[in-house]
Amino acid sequence: MLKYIIKRLLIAVPVLFGITIIDFFLMSLAGNPLQMLQGARVSQEAVEIKRIALGLNEPVYIQYFVWLKQLLHGNLGVSMKNYQPVADMIKTYIGPTLLLMGTSLIVSMIIAIPAGIYSAVKQYSPGDYTVVTLSFLGTSVPGFFLALLLIYVFTIKLGILPSSGMFTLGTKAGFLDVAKHMVMPVIVLASSMAGNNIRYIRSSMLEILDKEYLRTAKAKGIGNFKVINKHGLRNALLPVITVFGMEIPILFGGAIIIEQVFSWPGLGLMTMSAIINRDYPVIMGVCLISALVVLAANLLTDILYAIADPTIQYK
Repeated sequence: MLKYIIKRLLIAVPVLFGITIIDFFLMSLAGNPLQMLQGARVSQEAVEIKRIALGLNEPVYIQYFVWLKQLLHGNLGVSMKNYQPVADMIKTYIGPTLLLMGTSLIVSMIIAIPAGIYSAVKQYSPGDYTVVTLSFLGTSVPGFFLALLLIYVFTIKLGILPSSGMFTLGTKAGFLDVAKHMVMPVIVLASSMAGNNIRYIRSSMLEILDKEYLRTAKAKGIGNFKVINKHGLRNALLPVITVFGMEIPILFGGAIIIEQVFSWPGLGLMTMSAIINRDYPVIMGVCLISALVVLAANLLTDILYAIADPTIQYK
């Protein structure tokens, strides 16, 4: 397993560099960030001095190699807007994003696994139709629409949940206060993931339930609970793990929109601000983190395969 992980990491390095090249050149097509500074109070000479100071007068490929050289020295650059190191900004904002993503992922699996199993075991029953309908609703309803609906109901009408921020301003950020602010963002992110996972788990369980070894286990009188959860679920999880690995980067991208709606102080809010202001060093830093998340998710998926099925061996 260790040798396999090392091989994957060695393959990931050129892939990562390829992603940064594509991101950098696509970003350069969006226009000069100094256009945001131009106005009646800013002279053309001042803009030109700023352009030379930032190295924007150089060709795009030279700018990329300068950025890459800084990256290899552990430097992600400095924000063009607030002149803070990008690495420090990411350290500040990544914590709330990971908290929101991790909680949403756990909640979605807590909902999806029992619901998917129940739907498969009770196939074609009223409960099965209810679960499948709710899963389609969770997948189909846009996240921003559900977010606005929750804000209208629980904040405007009922006034029981806060609609913005990570904690109440002017108070000490306690666990209950943060949890209260997380309720609606987690519901939005988890509902979409749970909807997808329920259908995959249901489909996998239905396929496994027809296997001969499960019928043999039932005939031995092991018990329906053990047959389903010990023998059936473990084998049904293999295709679900693939979906799980694919959903981590999707969740990372979805968090950007949800953080914007709920003013959650994470990478999403920082990214939107950087895009609006064409803050290229910050955008490249976030793109790099996103690429690392995708590569890490793929590697984690392979590791979970081996844990779920000991017969799988990597060389």
